[in-house]
Amino acid sequence: MQTTSIQYLKGIGPQRAKSFTARGVQTIEELLYYFPRRYEDRRNFAKISELNESQVYTIKAQILSAGQRNWRRRSAFSITEAAVGDNTGKISCIWFNQPYLKEYLIAGACVILYGKVERYNSRLQMSNPEFEFLDNQDNDSLNIGRIVPVYTLPQGFSQRGLRCIIKNALDEFLPKINDPLPFDLRSRHHLLNLAQSLLNIHFPQDLSLQQQAHTRLSFEEFFLFQLPLVLRKLNRKEKIGISHLVSGRLIEDFISGLPFQLTAAQQKVLAEIKADMASSQAMQRLLQGDVGSGKTVVAAIACLAAIQSAHQAAFMAPTEILARQHYEKISSQLEQLTFNGRKLRLALLVGQDKQKQKIYQKIKEGEIDLVIGTHALLQEELSFKSLSFIVIDEQHKFGVGQRALLPKKGNNPDVLIMTATPIPRTLAITLYGDLDISVINQLPPGRIPIKTLQFNQEDRNKAYALVKQELNYGRQAYIIYPVIEESYALDIAGAKKMFGELKAGEFKEFRLGLIHGKLKTREQNEVMLKFKNKQLDLLVATTILEVGIDIPNATCMIIASAQRFGLSQLHQLRGRIGRGNLQSLCILISDSQTPESKARLAAMVASGDGFYIAEEDLKIRGPGEFFGNRQHGLAELKIANPLIQMQLLKAARDEAISLINQDARLEERPHQLLKAKLFQRFPEYEKLMLVG
Repeated sequence: MQTTSIQYLKGIGPQRAKSFTARGVQTIEELLYYFPRRYEDRRNFAKISELNESQVYTIKAQILSAGQRNWRRRSAFSITEAAVGDNTGKISCIWFNQPYLKEYLIAGACVILYGKVERYNSRLQMSNPEFEFLDNQDNDSLNIGRIVPVYTLPQGFSQRGLRCIIKNALDEFLPKINDPLPFDLRSRHHLLNLAQSLLNIHFPQDLSLQQQAHTRLSFEEFFLFQLPLVLRKLNRKEKIGISHLVSGRLIEDFISGLPFQLTAAQQKVLAEIKADMASSQAMQRLLQGDVGSGKTVVAAIACLAAIQSAHQAAFMAPTEILARQHYEKISSQLEQLTFNGRKLRLALLVGQDKQKQKIYQKIKEGEIDLVIGTHALLQEELSFKSLSFIVIDEQHKFGVGQRALLPKKGNNPDVLIMTATPIPRTLAITLYGDLDISVINQLPPGRIPIKTLQFNQEDRNKAYALVKQELNYGRQAYIIYPVIEESYALDIAGAKKMFGELKAGEFKEFRLGLIHGKLKTREQNEVMLKFKNKQLDLLVATTILEVGIDIPNATCMIIASAQRFGLSQLHQLRGRIGRGNLQSLCILISDSQTPESKARLAAMVASGDGFYIAEEDLKIRGPGEFFGNRQHGLAELKIANPLIQMQLLKAARDEAISLINQDARLEERPHQLLKAKLFQRFPEYEKLMLVG
């Protein structure tokens, strides 16, 4: 089941399997772990006559009529409206600026709608409801009369079709499934077995079982995540590293040549890093710092400590765009420095580099002091003469196992892991238990705080006017959308579609570009380079921009459907502006009235401090919520959320510590299934951590 392709499941086949691959699902097991994003209780649909203002409902109705009109005669903003009814009454449903919906809303069709009821003038209506079509024969137990899962859909699938596929997979493969968690561990924490959990996470018998399934699967993820961390910390204590020379002319010349003074927070963190690097024990340190706090210059100084100690340093970034930015920035800062009578030797190493083999050879022979690159640094054929210091930037974009690969190219080098995603300290200690933690909680002097505003959908033209004002000043701007393709089931306008509409409408006099994750790396780089070189005025983008390059001339950002983003993600996106000495403006567009989204957006408007936002996120989401967008950015966690399950995370960590102390290599018989599952999730650890 672990390796069986989903293309062999009934209803999929090779062609449709490609849509799942785009969602990271290739095997039967990955399909079973493709969890719902929310649920609808369809055991009792609300009757239209019973709907009340300001409440969220699920109703079953028939489309009576549908039409479309422009808002206040402005062709760039349309309203699609449908009247729906059941045997108790009727209600109007409206969708803003989604003209493609008229192709789907056909009179006579039976539809399930989910959304908030609001009062407009004197009548009730549903604004931007999600909806799903039913046919006349659709009375089966997967879609009606139960708690129904709602998924993020692979392209070309409907909710009904996907439910059927997942149910078939569960029926066929659950009897064959083996539980990796030992029985005694499950008993101690009153956890369901894996088969029960998977069945009730997809098709829960009741809300209590759904919650128990969520707890069990979250514990499993936390436990598997913690095992390698605990083992790494155990191994780290046994390793002797490299003692670096942390003071000297090279570092002094660099700091004195900077056009600014280091902040007190930077100096404190630098002292912590120097103390580690001077020690003979290998450093493993996490550096947290808000967007623009000056983490890179601290990392550059640490690299110089390695170089003046006659060793090499490596700096790994998650994208080619970011790697090139670091290379250009650090190269310009170091170009006047000399060491042993020569200039410092830097190299950029990315996946498509034609000079890759020459760079490999120079690194191997010690002719490169500092190499900055992407995942290309992890290639087996790359070897260093004497690698003693490593920087891993935006660490959450790399897997746990990936982060362990690069240090293997040196003799227990010191490792500095950086993140611009602030995490409350107590949570960070638990999540990154194998690391020491440093924090830069101070922005450089002179940085102008970003002003943040929130607008409703109907006021988006006011937002556009503010963007145009900035563009007319010769500045640049971003408009961010949460998805690439539009989805008629959600109130989201896709980046591709809106790019076309904006280019032909509101911003036709400006130069627009489009960037998203489905573009090839080369195409992404070309678009970003054009934007950087001011050949584009406005960049329409998806969340790929969350980790991006610095454009000091970009002073304005609109984030559409802002309620669809996590709070930390919103903060990261906002950090793409305000990089220069100009006042910048971030505009959040959202009509959502849910308590959580209102609190989340209010926190964004109130503060630009990432650590404050992280704390607010923890308060807002609270222990009572079981689902939601993951704010931590950890790719290994698909269902668990450390921000709202801290006690469960701590319990899983305690169990991991106990198990590693008892059976570090998981060789005892009760741990064999767990060992296989761990190697499946983190294959690098089979080679790097648990063998030999």
